Amino acid sequence: MPFSNLGLSDPICQALQTLGYTAPTPIQQQAMPLILSGKDLIATAQTGTGKTGAFILPILERFNQAGNLRGKRIRALVLTPTRELAIQVADNVAAYSQHLNITSMAVYGGVDAEPQKQRLIEGIDILVATPGRLLDLAHQRALHFDALEVLVLDEADRMVDMGFVDDINKIIERLPSVRQNLLFSATMSDKVRELAENFADSQVATPAVEISVSPKTQAATTIQQWLISVDKDTKSALLSHLIKTEQWDQALIFIEKKHAAAKLVVQLAKRGIVAEAIHGDRSQAMREKILADFKSGKLKYLVATGVAARGLDIGELSRVVNYDLPFKPEDYIHRIGRTGRAGATGEAISFVAFGDFKNLCAIESRLDHLIERKQIDGFPVRKTVPISVLNFVRTSKPPMPKTPSNKPSRTRAKAPNKKSSSDKDENRPNKHIWG
Repeated sequence: MPFSNLGLSDPICQALQTLGYTAPTPIQQQAMPLILSGKDLIATAQTGTGKTGAFILPILERFNQAGNLRGKRIRALVLTPTRELAIQVADNVAAYSQHLNITSMAVYGGVDAEPQKQRLIEGIDILVATPGRLLDLAHQRALHFDALEVLVLDEADRMVDMGFVDDINKIIERLPSVRQNLLFSATMSDKVRELAENFADSQVATPAVEISVSPKTQAATTIQQWLISVDKDTKSALLSHLIKTEQWDQALIFIEKKHAAAKLVVQLAKRGIVAEAIHGDRSQAMREKILADFKSGKLKYLVATGVAARGLDIGELSRVVNYDLPFKPEDYIHRIGRTGRAGATGEAISFVAFGDFKNLCAIESRLDHLIERKQIDGFPVRKTVPISVLNFVRTSKPPMPKTPSNKPSRTRAKAPNKKSSSDKDENRPNKHIWG
């Protein structure tokens, strides 16, 4: 099916053809006609399925023949959880609208607000924003919402996880009650559904239409997933070994903590491997430069904390490495979704230590299958990770597996509700608040 069959005009189709997009993805086929008809929409689809185009393209079509916009006004607002995603969405808007007389921009924290305020003076058709910076600009009366026609919540589940619900509600209170509401999310938890119900509570007679393109339990079938059981103290050596022996062309390496990301970059450098890290302590300008180098291929190996789990569209990224296994199954799916995008093939490798057993069980239970295991010569494991239980249910204190031993065990009483520091480091989810 060509894009023109979905109701897009020639200038938009021409831009898509220039960008190499020949046919709409399933989420675009389902969502775009509904959005063009003016309906509110709640859409669930995994990462890498073309969600951004699903809402941006019909919005562009809607505003293609719009008249002049008053100063400091916006027609459409797209809220995103991170700066990186805001930049990515704004870049997509600019690319799709290259033959249209439509203005767009991104506003986000971590940079000087004055240039953003200056651009808003003339009015912007499509504004992509992180919640915190948007509220700051609204408090400074740098923009007004009385002309707004469309509100989009992008990566809604991530916004909930990052604690943006209060900010989102404050923003919604400022918006016109009559508007089109679009919510896109990779997963649909109870908290996301609650947000969706409040979000779509405008003066519209018909309820929002709900669509779901793929089950939340699945990652893209184009991604080859496998894991390596490894001891924590040999992770960096194993990573270096794989990069060199397998001659990896590029890899996005996810790690849990900021200081660990910087340490890993140093360890790789000692073995002759050039890598860079992005995390919350790096300036916005530095992060943008590093991401640009990685996208262009100038930088081959990027170490990233969870801040980069969404919003990165690298194109044909060969592989993702979970250097640290994430706490939540959803985060695992989002991370590996950086590869194998838009039908391309990709590879996802996870380093799994003995203490990650609970997290692995939860991930494989969500996937509903065991991840293929490989053993690397020269890297024997002292504590092998047991086979997962697919009907695993995470509790506050799930049991840990025991390694077989021929020696009699001695039990020592422990105080209730006490966790070791290693348990806290391995199992506590990271929280990154941006905007």
